[in-house]
Amino acid sequence: MKGRQIVLGQVFGRDAAALMQDGQLEDLIIDAGHLTPLPPGAICRAKVDRLVKGQGGVFLRLPEGERGYLRDRSGLREGQTLLVQVNGSAEDGKAIPVSSRLNFRGRHVIVTPGAPGVNVSRRIRDEDIRAGLAQLGEAAVEDMPDSLGLVFRSASEHAELDEIADELNQLVELARSLMADRDGPPELLLDAPEPAEAAWHDWAEPEPDSVEDGEDAFVLTGATDAVESLLSPRIDLGGGAWAEIEALRALVAVDVNTGSDHSPAAGLKANIALARDLARQLRLRGLGGQIVVDFAPMPKRDRGTLEQILKAAFKAESAETVLIGWTAMGLYEISRKRDRIALSRLATGGAG
Repeated sequence: MKGRQIVLGQVFGRDAAALMQDGQLEDLIIDAGHLTPLPPGAICRAKVDRLVKGQGGVFLRLPEGERGYLRDRSGLREGQTLLVQVNGSAEDGKAIPVSSRLNFRGRHVIVTPGAPGVNVSRRIRDEDIRAGLAQLGEAAVEDMPDSLGLVFRSASEHAELDEIADELNQLVELARSLMADRDGPPELLLDAPEPAEAAWHDWAEPEPDSVEDGEDAFVLTGATDAVESLLSPRIDLGGGAWAEIEALRALVAVDVNTGSDHSPAAGLKANIALARDLARQLRLRGLGGQIVVDFAPMPKRDRGTLEQILKAAFKAESAETVLIGWTAMGLYEISRKRDRIALSRLATGGAG
């Protein structure tokens, strides 16, 4: 269908949410289930296990016998307890990436302990609305001893202040409760939100044209076919061109091919098609880490054009991404944070 559509249902036997735009899958959230007791977004109490000299990081003991890795070791000592939030996915046998900067997300507000201040989304341009939200935020943090910060999300622009205030008070109370629970053994304190809840928080702005909910919603909307197509490494780029994305142990390899088109512009056309879709493909497949792209042959003078298209494609990505550039062999390197579990693992229950 045309327009913006949120689909709530199941895929691979797991609860899931999909965001569709004009019939194309744009984003996907799937419940990790038993694959990990600590999915991205979970908040837990951890204990410092070992400081890593020379790397500025620290290994942590997490609940369920899991290991975590925190990049910032400032002021930490072995045996100390602290609260952390899972902010990525780890390969088998590696420590789970976590952050000591917690955030409590709602549809309209994000509460940020340890990062004081009241901020309003730049997407809200109406000065009266901005002033009203800022006033609401200042009143909420005025008497807080916990150095809590607030971020009013773009969805606040179209909501009633009473509704925003109710959500704000709930999140502040939750944050205060958890921040006071620092002492004790490693323990899961707040699980990651369910797919439907996460979709409501992150995709409800702008308002969707429709919301499809139910066990068969993914099948009826074509979301199941779109998700299953992502299990194939091959991507059709049009005009007979294609690309393949393969996740290896050390890196993600992307190979672009022009197919039967041998015209002088074939390489650039195929490369542009891949560049425009690469951010979406990596996001939906749950791939990150070191990414190496072997673009189809093209004149060096066209590299600047391709780089601009890549920058535009990755600009709106929430996952931290660095476009590193070209190697001496003509490959293009990208570094992308592993912010979610790989789709292949979710589909196979961890066997893939």
